[in-house]
This record gives sequence, structure tokens and C-alpha cells, in this order.
Amino acid sequence: MNKTTALLTAACIGGLLTTPLIASTPAEDQADWQAYFQQRFPQVPKDDFVNGVYSIDPVGRENWEAIEEFPPYEAAISDGESMWNTPFANGKTYADCFPEGPGVAGQYPHWDKEQGLVMTLPLAINQCREANDEKPLKYKKGPIADLLAYMTYESRGQVIDVVIPEDDPRALEAYEQGKQFYFARRGQLNFSCASCHAGNSGTTLRTEILSPAFGHTTHFPVYRSKWGEMGTLHRRFSGCNKQVRAKDFEAQGEEYRNLEYFMTYMNNGLALNGPGARK
Repeated sequence: MNKTTALLTAACIGGLLTTPLIASTPAEDQADWQAYFQQRFPQVPKDDFVNGVYSIDPVGRENWEAIEEFPPYEAAISDGESMWNTPFANGKTYADCFPEGPGVAGQYPHWDKEQGLVMTLPLAINQCREANDEKPLKYKKGPIADLLAYMTYESRGQVIDVVIPEDDPRALEAYEQGKQFYFARRGQLNFSCASCHAGNSGTTLRTEILSPAFGHTTHFPVYRSKWGEMGTLHRRFSGCNKQVRAKDFEAQGEEYRNLEYFMTYMNNGLALNGPGARK
């Protein structure tokens, strides 16, 4: 049993796991993580894990593919494009902050050495707005989800390549904190992220098939039928915490940004395919 397999198994079958049991490098974690899910679901091509639960649920996939013919996130992409092209009150636009254009989602999250934190795309968007004397957007839904939908759509096909710089120990610390968060049990149900999406992935909870963790960050923001609207990755993190009866953390706070850093690093090599549609 390799290091990450041991962690994934321990997280699902026993005890209170508040910190990872085995010290390993991020590269070792990533290799073990990806191997674990490819061994657990040998019928799934590696690139197909970007489709979440639909990579392992053929019946659900048929329904999802039918929905994708007329995707419910099209209006969000259009609204996001309008936001991108609408000047701020000072005459500048988002393009002044993102000179490479809207298709930059593949560059996030990354370690921002100057600020000493994990920089996500939503955080960068609001820093852009504030630098141009505009009010920041709320992080879970609404206009920011629309703008993210457009920017992510323009980034489709970009291969995830998150880097943890070796010359700044703070970056490794952020990664480790995200890893610890993923495996920590919390809430009245005493579940971790891994409890559902690692060793129990592919099994059924009530009527839902639990999706594999590999690929989870590739398709956000998403239109969820349950929500009836678009939502961001951190909205989903918050919802998961509430489902296990734990207090959720602040969207774009350090806890969730570090979690995103860890999870996205685990997905290195997969392509972005957001925005997405889910039940």
C-alpha cells in the first residue's frame, strides 16, 4: 500500500484523522493520488475524470449529456462576457488586470509570493475590482459566478499545472494545510472530504453516487439543478461542510483557498472543462 492509498483508506475506515498520518512530498502525494483513483476505477480513462460522477455512472451520464446539448450555464457565460467588456467607472476594464485575456483560469490557483497566499481566480477578480474603486463581488453565486463561467469557458482545454515553489516554504505550508483539511474529520457526522470522495467513491449514499475526488476542481463554476443557478467551488465546499453538520468557513478565506490549492494540485495533468452542469 502506497502512502496516499494508506491515507485515503485510513480517512474512510477509522478513527479521528486530524492530520495526515504519513509525511510525503507533494509530488509523491500527487502520483499516489492519481494512481489510487485509476486503480479504483480502471475502466475510466484518466482524462475522463474531469466529468466527475458521470465518469463512473453511465446512466447519469446519458442524462447529463442530454442536458449539455442545451447547457443551463449558457446565460451565465453571456452575462459574464458582458461583465468582462463593460468598463469600470474609471474607464478601465478587467482586461487591464488580466492583459492575457479572459482565458486565464489555467493559471489559478497559484502561490503569490508577494502577498504570501494562495491566489485564486475569484480573489484576483475582486482585487482587480478594488484596485479600480469597484465594490468586491460576493464569492458564492451571482455576478462572480457569471464572470467565472465566461473566463473558465474561454480557458477550456488548458491543462492544470499547479506549482508549489520550492523557494518559499510558505507555499508548502499552504499545501500541507489544504491536505490536512481534506483528511480532517469534522462536524456531527465526523466525516472528512475523503470519507465520501476517496475510499467510498463510487458507492451510493441515499440515492446519490459519490463522485471520485480526482477531477473535482476542473469543471467549476457549475449550474446545479439543486441550486437552480450557478455556484462557485467555494460555495460547494461550504455546502459539503454543512451537509456533515459542521460550521462552514468563509468563502475565499485561507482554509478554502488552501484546500483548493491542494485539490487542484492533485488534478495536475487534467484539462479544464468548466463551466459545468450537475444535479
